[in-house]
Amino acid sequence: MLSTRWTVFCFSLFSTASATSGVQSRRDANTSQSDMVAAAVDALMMLYDDATGLWDPNGTTTSWWQSGVALWALSEYMIKSGSRDYLDQAEATVDIQRAPLSWWPEGGGDFRADSTDDTGWWALAMLSMYELTGNQTYLDIAIEDEEYMWSYWNTTTCGGGLIWNIPDLTYHNAISNELFLEITAKLHNLIPDDTEYLDRALKEWQWFSNSGMINSQSLINDGLTEDTACVNNNMTTWTYNQGVILGGLVELFQATGDSSYLDSARAIADAVASSTLLVQDGVLTEPCSDEEQCEPNGTNFKGIFMRELAKLNAVLDDDTYTDFIAENADSAYANARNGTDFYGFLWMGPFDAATVGTQEAAVHLLTAAYLG
Repeated sequence: MLSTRWTVFCFSLFSTASATSGVQSRRDANTSQSDMVAAAVDALMMLYDDATGLWDPNGTTTSWWQSGVALWALSEYMIKSGSRDYLDQAEATVDIQRAPLSWWPEGGGDFRADSTDDTGWWALAMLSMYELTGNQTYLDIAIEDEEYMWSYWNTTTCGGGLIWNIPDLTYHNAISNELFLEITAKLHNLIPDDTEYLDRALKEWQWFSNSGMINSQSLINDGLTEDTACVNNNMTTWTYNQGVILGGLVELFQATGDSSYLDSARAIADAVASSTLLVQDGVLTEPCSDEEQCEPNGTNFKGIFMRELAKLNAVLDDDTYTDFIAENADSAYANARNGTDFYGFLWMGPFDAATVGTQEAAVHLLTAAYLG
């Protein structure tokens, strides 16, 4: 959900308009795909602040959770590429940001925030950090975060599901529940002889698939109505709501061998690819016209979708989505990139301004397309 809380507890956007030296209209002949991804990562790390471990902490509108997504994107890049160039910074981010934070009074540190989705983004990053390094500390934090999220499973309304807003104990939204599905299923796949996390993942999917959040077009709306009816609220079908569910269903497939989870994932992915609202001339877009309308929180959603679509694509025999992912990356590189490898909001171009959100989205996209 796009909430108003980020305007209170926020950091900054980064505009690179002043650094623009002209959009590159085509790939340089001597630029490899791996170099293209590395350049986008280097640009993302230009926003990194060593003192806080956050990305661009001195402005006014970047959300804390976006640094969790940046850490996830960076970790996935290092896993896929074999690079360890920014491992020190990634580890420093965890060391600094896992401390108790005064603006999250419901949590005691280790990324336990006042919303279940913010906690979930950092937990996903911890799982990637564990896969990258083998350091048990990161797995332990993810386990702690999952337990914190699970403690807000609703037993009184809507037949279950995680609530989003912890202080007010309100709102069953899609993204918190999708994150919980992926985290629990992935914990099961990482921990030998586990049954507890698989049980929770199965419970989550059973609830989610029956909740009504998946609409008649096989797209996922933002959440459920906040009344006793608990029906689809018909709010925006943000791209990340179509994406994280794919990652969770892939993990469930890998946990159980049940291909019906892939069938469900493909139905959602196909609905996105055929949506005239979410895809324009083959390029993924948000259901809003520009960065300002999407709010800063929405600028990284497309990258999250592509990261998870690539995860689905990797387990399919027919590489169904390979061309779609690659075409989006090629378009972004040609049309949405400035002369210093920062990326704007619209992947079909033109370049407008880069933010933490747009840049981490580009890293996710290019990693998905060119590194797998």
